Amino acid sequence: MQLPLSTDTMVSGPPTDVDEVLDNEIKEWHFHIYFHQKNAREHQAALALRDAVLRLRRDGVFVAVPLWRVNLEPMGPHPAGSYEIWCPKESFAEVFSYLTLHRGELSVLVHPLTREERKDHDTRRVWMGPEYRLDLDALPRFSPQVPSQYHNLNLGYSSKAERPSREELSRRGAAIEDILKNEPEAAPAPSS
Repeated sequence: MQLPLSTDTMVSGPPTDVDEVLDNEIKEWHFHIYFHQKNAREHQAALALRDAVLRLRRDGVFVAVPLWRVNLEPMGPHPAGSYEIWCPKESFAEVFSYLTLHRGELSVLVHPLTREERKDHDTRRVWMGPEYRLDLDALPRFSPQVPSQYHNLNLGYSSKAERPSREELSRRGAAIEDILKNEPEAAPAPSS
């Protein structure tokens, strides 16, 4: 079955207003590395992965901040041994790629940091490996502030970088569309 080429007949859909999309962009993420707390092999694998992430951060490959604490028991919504790695949007692709390739048999929960912590851990999450059932009752539904971290890095929600102008974004988009117009597998963007 072929899907229609246009979604113009949809009543509503995801936002496409440039300012709204950029204003609501997720700028910080957590990766939670899980291990069965009584499984020494998994625990060691999790610690080795943590050390590798720390070395790669030191060497400038990406910015990722593992929390100093490794939970040897369930903590908050997390039902098993785990630790958290904070990651700003500026390094998200690199950290996601690295953990995808090198997590071994460990499960990794990936979730955004927004004011809606319960939703972040429930409907906005992604799992690498088998899922664990989370205790969502341990999380607030809404927080008055985004739970941003490591402000002194000036990354993620703390970034001072200016957003490109609408004109610059339009130029970038037009350049991409011009390159892709001769690619038969690439869907063209709607004209309006």
